[in-house]
Amino acid sequence: MGAEPTVVAINGSERIGGNTAEVLGYAAARFAARGVRLDVVELARTDFTACGPCGECNTRTETCRQADDMPGIVRRMIAADGIIYATPVHGFGTASLMQQFIERAGVGYLRFARPLTNKVGGVVVVGRRYSHVDVHAQLLHNVMLNRMLLVGSGFPAVVHAGDRGEALADREGVDAVTRLVDRMTDMIHLLHEHRRMTGHDLPVPGSNERVLR
Repeated sequence: MGAEPTVVAINGSERIGGNTAEVLGYAAARFAARGVRLDVVELARTDFTACGPCGECNTRTETCRQADDMPGIVRRMIAADGIIYATPVHGFGTASLMQQFIERAGVGYLRFARPLTNKVGGVVVVGRRYSHVDVHAQLLHNVMLNRMLLVGSGFPAVVHAGDRGEALADREGVDAVTRLVDRMTDMIHLLHEHRRMTGHDLPVPGSNERVLR
């Protein structure tokens, strides 16, 4: 099959080693058992600037000029076979760090050539008892905006947890994460086989909202 398939997970939690990280640790072990490496980007450990008041994003046709870790994160995503957006629920919505990432990465880099097209996409949401599905839907829309491939895996991968260490006790949530990992892995292996048999990747749409000059 060639190089080991890789999935990049964006951990949008502000807490190092929290429940979201624990769930991704479980996912990494599950991926590894099936020959896929999970590369976790912990946004809390990175240095990137939130979108500011420059006001250029709706008119500029080149990538963002901020000098920080964002270009490197985007390069890791582009090199991967799949992408997982993983975030806790904060204040009945997406954790602020993940929201900042979506804005900077999307408007500053991803919208020009849609380089995540045909990556296998997935979403994991962790929180107590509220707004999981709302946050899941927002991130799912972002996956579709970036033209990734979604694989149905049953119920959304939402995990109920409050205090640290509770995430893996949610058996139904962990089961949903397991099915997400397995379905993403199946699709990644299928795409590798398609490439091996045909010598081609899946078609990429030619039109886009922005043109990179």
